[in-house]
Amino acid sequence: MTARPASTRRLVVMDVDSTLITQEVVELLADHAGTRELVADVTERAMRGEIDFAESLRERVATLAGVPVSAFEDVLERVTLTPGAPELVAELQRRGWTVALVSGGFEEIVAPLAARLGITHFRANRLEVSDGRLTGRTTGPVIDRATKEVTLRDLATAEGVDMADTVAIGDGANDLDMIGAAGIGIAFAAKPLVVDQAPYSVPGPRLDAVLDIIDAQDRTA
Repeated sequence: MTARPASTRRLVVMDVDSTLITQEVVELLADHAGTRELVADVTERAMRGEIDFAESLRERVATLAGVPVSAFEDVLERVTLTPGAPELVAELQRRGWTVALVSGGFEEIVAPLAARLGITHFRANRLEVSDGRLTGRTTGPVIDRATKEVTLRDLATAEGVDMADTVAIGDGANDLDMIGAAGIGIAFAAKPLVVDQAPYSVPGPRLDAVLDIIDAQDRTA
């Protein structure tokens, strides 16, 4: 990676599952419920935009009823950061840019991941727990496609960053609104629908390759 001084302070908002990390956390949790195959099929359909994300989330989370909260520890041990993810976050932070995570996944996993990378801004769904086990429901508002865009805009306002100077990175259909709203919207290792609609695309495998797109925009600004 070639470091360069940044002339513009930016806000970079990233999806988590299949973007910052290589897996889908709901599928790792589903391993503990014996519903991995069912959940993976619903996830794939949702990311392709074939079914509503909020409904797909409810359907997948329902299969997790009865899973003990101790499963979170196992999932955190199994989660793998996407190649180039730590390097990307470190470089963005070195430049003094704000990095945030917004996920249709779960805060129980996103929060420790964010802490590991020194990221203080994040938003994700929360799983309902009763007597140490998942109930099969989430609590609070669902972090869906529309909410991801709202989160991007709210963070930009809070950080004093113009929307033209924001970057959004994601792989699935539920990332399209924030990708479209950002100054630089990037599909990363994304589904064909997302690649077709995003202004920019990086096929992977390294997440820090998005810097080439961001820096190219700075050079032509």
